[in-house]
Amino acid sequence: MINDILTVMWKERKGLLRYQGSRTRAVLGLLIPVVMLGIYLPLQIGRALVEGPWSLLTSVFIPMMSVGMMIPESFAGERERHTLGTLLASRLPDEAILFGKVAVAVGYAWGMALMLLLVSLVMVNVTHWDGQVLLYTPITALVNVALSLLMASLVAGLGVLISLRSATVQGAQQTLMTATLFPLVLLQMIPLLLLNVVPNGRARLKELVAAANPTQIILIVMAVLLVLDLGLLMAALARFKRARLILN
Repeated sequence: MINDILTVMWKERKGLLRYQGSRTRAVLGLLIPVVMLGIYLPLQIGRALVEGPWSLLTSVFIPMMSVGMMIPESFAGERERHTLGTLLASRLPDEAILFGKVAVAVGYAWGMALMLLLVSLVMVNVTHWDGQVLLYTPITALVNVALSLLMASLVAGLGVLISLRSATVQGAQQTLMTATLFPLVLLQMIPLLLLNVVPNGRARLKELVAAANPTQIILIVMAVLLVLDLGLLMAALARFKRARLILN
């Protein structure tokens, strides 16, 4: 099984950053968030990037964007290029095909996030040097490593499910973008509802923020992400039916 997964990964690595046939467009699509999170943000907030939660933005948004560009190609791209039938006719097990495609997308996005976190750290040290090397705290570093991996796996699992059902890469990308951004919009609406709908909402929001334990919140979020990752991967395995895909 391992050799089969590695075979699929070897095949998929040649299609990295394929975005409707153009790697240049994919690179340009990633350039803006890389500049914003890797250069502009460290320049603006300085030491707070290391001492506060700002680095978590990189661990959330870079995996989302990187996987969101790549994973729709996994099966919808094969279908558009009329190579899906050839892939499914191979001796490779279903699990190897699925895991190989997911592993390449997750590995690339995770590596991008970690590299950008390192670039941000270097930028902070260069622009705000005071004689001491600034480093992430061990907890912050561990959270960033784990969160970026969980976010990449989450979008990959959801994206594979969508790509399996989508007839086109563009359709898969649009659906995946909607599915990933909708929860973020809801999270932004909760404070607004507390402020504008709930009586004494501003005071209650302040109480919630004051009583919140950041460590517990992060652990709960990561536990939820882990459960979602496993659930989406199991759903993708259940959905991956070779005979059905060939007929479609």
